[in-house]
Amino acid sequence: MNNLLEEVRSAVFSVWNRRWVALAVAWGVCLLGWLAVATVPNSYESRARIYVQMDDALADKLGIGGDRRRDVERVRQTLTSAVNLEKVVRATRIGEDVKSPKQMEATVLGLAKSIKVLSQQDNLFEISATSGQGSYSDAENAKLAQDIVQKMIDIFREENLTGRSGDMNETVAFLDKQLADRQAALDAAEQRRVAFEAQHPDMVQGGAAGMQRLEGARAELRGIDADLAAAQSALAAINGQLAGTPQSIAGSAPVGGTRGALGQAMSELAAMRARGLTDNHPDVIAQRNQVNSLRAQAQAEGTGSAPGVPNPAYSSLVSIRAERQANVQALHARRASVQADVASLSALRISNPELASEAQRIVRDYDVLKQQYDKILKDREELLLRGKVETERSSLKIEVTDPPTSPRAPVAPNRPLLLMAVLVVGIGAGVGLAFALGQLRSTFATAAKLERAVGLPVLGSISQTRTEKDRKLRSLRLKQFYAATAALFGIFILLLIVEMIQVGMVA
Repeated sequence: MNNLLEEVRSAVFSVWNRRWVALAVAWGVCLLGWLAVATVPNSYESRARIYVQMDDALADKLGIGGDRRRDVERVRQTLTSAVNLEKVVRATRIGEDVKSPKQMEATVLGLAKSIKVLSQQDNLFEISATSGQGSYSDAENAKLAQDIVQKMIDIFREENLTGRSGDMNETVAFLDKQLADRQAALDAAEQRRVAFEAQHPDMVQGGAAGMQRLEGARAELRGIDADLAAAQSALAAINGQLAGTPQSIAGSAPVGGTRGALGQAMSELAAMRARGLTDNHPDVIAQRNQVNSLRAQAQAEGTGSAPGVPNPAYSSLVSIRAERQANVQALHARRASVQADVASLSALRISNPELASEAQRIVRDYDVLKQQYDKILKDREELLLRGKVETERSSLKIEVTDPPTSPRAPVAPNRPLLLMAVLVVGIGAGVGLAFALGQLRSTFATAAKLERAVGLPVLGSISQTRTEKDRKLRSLRLKQFYAATAALFGIFILLLIVEMIQVGMVA
């Protein structure tokens, strides 16, 4: 511990003996450093926040509101593109000294580093710009930063309002050109079809238009066959019911007797079958059981001598059968007519296969062109409606929540901290140089250090004796040293005061 204290005392003594060297180095380093700090221009930053509303019921109804977030993200990413930054340069005083494309490119690259566009929330964006031109004053740099942010906001609005309208107009113009081309091709195909039908009128029935007729006739024939099968099945069912129904019933029993009840029950059973109820239906089964029971009772009573009466159920079934037979005959006649049309159209195709193939190709080309034309026309109308909605009722609304700020204090550099750092470095450099010089000279600050260096005991040391004149001169030089040191710190404080005054003068 004593050795450590002795080394510290030795170092302080060495630096103190060379204090003028340390002070001179500190002055030199501080003056150079403060001069370098003074040449660094102040940078001022302006900020603004904008809110983008992306919700609109009409846009969602028309299906044009689903990509709003993607559109805002696209604008945010392209906002700092070279084209937009060049607009900023030309609209502000940055472009006053730009004379050539090369200078413009360098200016745009420098401006891109000083502009930031951040997304704070889904709909909230912050735009910031920094200006630190050495040729401008602090007030001019602060105003320039504010102008840059304001121009960026204007570009943001322009990209979302006029930019989208321009893209829509270009798309509609492209579709108009495509429609004109398809219209010309469609007219040419129509002329070819008309010319072919005029040259081959017989193929109108079996060729160009006959292909569609042939396919329609075949489809109609398949439908007639299905209807005919259903009608024949219904006729067979009514024939079965008619075979099980008697033409007449005995009428000797008095009204309200067993035979009358049997006739009434048989009529109700026939009516149920006429309605289409099957023998497995619960009502039919119950009615049939009742008929069998009444028939057994009537047979037990014995047969009467009265003649039979016509069965009304049988008459009803006969009329229904006649109607269904007529329906089956009509379907047979219709089927024969359609079969004749199919045979005629097929015969024409077989007799003229080349013309039929050409007619089919002409119809196919016309149909394809017509479908393409209709699709493009539909897309064009949808785009026109979309553009009208976005122009008159744009769902992308931009609101400036915080206008561009007018900076009052520079964001860089931190000049007071730099001035302090230069002062510390200057003092440290002076002390370090004085200590290094003391280490290079072969002198010993204490007797103990001499004893360790030579390895011999030191009997004693002689103190330095000063005269009155030397003491006065030493006192004068100490005052001069303190004054020079105080002047160094005074300059540091003066520079801080000047910096605060300059910052306060920024409008």
